[in-house]
Amino acid sequence: MTAVQADLHIDRPQVADGAALWRIAKDSKALDLNSSYSYLLWCRDFAATSAVARDVRGEPVGFVTAYVRPDRPRTLLVWQVAVDEAYRGRGLAGKLLDGLVARAGAAHRITAVETTITPGNTGSERLFTSFAERHGALVEREVLFGEGLFPDGPHDPEVLYRIGPLSL
Repeated sequence: MTAVQADLHIDRPQVADGAALWRIAKDSKALDLNSSYSYLLWCRDFAATSAVARDVRGEPVGFVTAYVRPDRPRTLLVWQVAVDEAYRGRGLAGKLLDGLVARAGAAHRITAVETTITPGNTGSERLFTSFAERHGALVEREVLFGEGLFPDGPHDPEVLYRIGPLSL
């Protein structure tokens, strides 16, 4: 467990955190909400490549979910980043991302980070471009999934941000 501030710590998620991660994602109003079941699975199967911020009571107040890409084993794909509204504005998302990439980088020799961001999500754009700047990395952008690929109605395109090479 890593201390972020006196009242916050970052560590790996546990299955029991799945419900809180689902709530934080739902309350963000910016993320595509996955099923509650998927957050439970994520906390079980991808805990080593994910991170959770906890308050003094040990309750989750922010998270990053990610996985190592099977076809690019030195690339960490960041799926979701969210911080509880009461803890926003403290730089917590950046600290979660930095801590996770350092931990996963050591374990998997990560040299690149990927994520997708919908156009207009300026918070995520700032988070990942500032992450690239802190790590001396370039950012490449391209549309990964166009809006016509989504079967469940209108959806903005998902733009792939490829960040690397990283200097960890």
